[in-house]
Amino acid sequence: MLASLSIRDIVLIDTLDLTFDAGLSALTGETGAGKSILLGALGLACGERAERAQVRAGADKAVATALFEPPVGHPVYALLDEAGVTVEPGEPVILRRTLTSDGRSRAHVNDQPASVGLLASLGEVLVEIHGQHDGRGLMDPKSHRGMLDAYADAEAELKAVKAAWKALSEARNRLEELTEARDKAASEQAFLRDSVDALEALNPQTGEEDGLAAERKFLQQAESALTELNDAMDAVAGGDGLSNRLNTALRGLERVRAALEGAEGGEGEAGAAHASVERAAGALDRALIEFNEAEEALSEAAARFDVEPGRLNEVEERLFALRAAARKHNVDVDELAELRDRLASRLDMIEHADDRLKEAEGALKAAEADYARAARALTSKRQSAGDALAKAVEAELAPLKMDKARFRVRVETDETKPGASGWDKVAFEVATNPGAPFGPLDKIASGGELSRFALALKVCLVGEDARTMVFDEVDQGVGGAVADAVGSRLKRLAETGQALVVTHSPQVAARADAHYRIEKAEQGEGMRTTVRRLAEADRREEIARMLSGAEITDAARAAADQLMGS
Repeated sequence: MLASLSIRDIVLIDTLDLTFDAGLSALTGETGAGKSILLGALGLACGERAERAQVRAGADKAVATALFEPPVGHPVYALLDEAGVTVEPGEPVILRRTLTSDGRSRAHVNDQPASVGLLASLGEVLVEIHGQHDGRGLMDPKSHRGMLDAYADAEAELKAVKAAWKALSEARNRLEELTEARDKAASEQAFLRDSVDALEALNPQTGEEDGLAAERKFLQQAESALTELNDAMDAVAGGDGLSNRLNTALRGLERVRAALEGAEGGEGEAGAAHASVERAAGALDRALIEFNEAEEALSEAAARFDVEPGRLNEVEERLFALRAAARKHNVDVDELAELRDRLASRLDMIEHADDRLKEAEGALKAAEADYARAARALTSKRQSAGDALAKAVEAELAPLKMDKARFRVRVETDETKPGASGWDKVAFEVATNPGAPFGPLDKIASGGELSRFALALKVCLVGEDARTMVFDEVDQGVGGAVADAVGSRLKRLAETGQALVVTHSPQVAARADAHYRIEKAEQGEGMRTTVRRLAEADRREEIARMLSGAEITDAARAAADQLMGS
């Protein structure tokens, strides 16, 4: 839903801020008052082509800002996500376009810089404008199939076709891959066989290179480390040996302790001497224990470095073989195991190509049959829905003064051009006169007819489109009962959404939920266009003016009351 439109310095409008509600809004005013300026500003915000003549004379730039409040799940949020624009689902979408007086243009979405192309893509899913020469959604045949599918409620059939198309595409790719592999078999088979045999003999393991490299480094240092450890052991055990000297000292202290027996705990020199001897004995005892532990640790360390003869050569040969194989195949050593499995799979594919080709051909035929069934079911649903839609639209045309016009939905099937959405082309076609051939909407219908065709079609598709609908003088050239029929259908269309109509018809304006009066008046040195939302009493006066002309009579007011009350 279009919630607001802000305009700055566009043509005759200097400053304008409008708010809109759901339902039907009518915009009325004298011819030339500036209704087209409003639609132009909305189009500018939605990515239409900009012209520097839109910048108000004397202004440096023009700015149009449209704020939309789409429901959660609206397709606009998927477009924004795909474009990398951060907008939370349910958050308003704000499109802003700035046009400078020298013709340069900038675009923003929720204050984030964007391309004009993105603005246009977002505008296409948010607004649909139908005017005298503008029937955007209907004029583009590429949109017709989606409209028909929505009317047909063909979601299940579309889902089945998409799944079948995916399976068919995979089956085709598989067959092409196998055929290509078979064609390359003669040149690749010998290479693959040699490579697979060599890799299987090598039997590389993930993480093996790091382990071998660490072991190699250890082995390279082992010999010198063992020499140093042996020298340390010799130093500890050399001469009389520190252990023997410590034991001799302890025995001497034992004799001293025996001589001082009975002096422990005493006072004076005897007690102090006894305590000193005890401390010395304890220190020597601990030193002897540490020394013995050091001897054991040195012996254990030396044993660790006493490696198997020739182990370094074995490790280096293995490591160099792995690295050579990796260089040959231009992969990391850790990728050799995966490469072996991949090459073995390719070799198996080549060696069993004929069997696999037969399987793939059978799978492709089955996928083609599944797709054909799903596509034909979708075609059938489209054809039935097309007939129903054509009848519904033609029923709407008679009250719109187009009782001689015919409408049809052409569903053209080309089984040689399948796709994810089936193999049908869908086009809405019209014939405005008896005996005239059917043709595209924009080629056959006039401006007013095109707008009324759009209205009739949109009424039939009500609930299938979440866009804001804008109709520009859809009632041109009609009055009385026909204008009332136009107003009635616009009202129905807006009941579940939002529609804006630029109109000269009092019958249409009287149906509106909200009414805006567009006026042009002289301000300062030039003319300015203003827009105001009318209260109920002002609406009555405006509709009476539309009925009677320049002079509003009591009869016109009474007629306005009758229209507004109907």
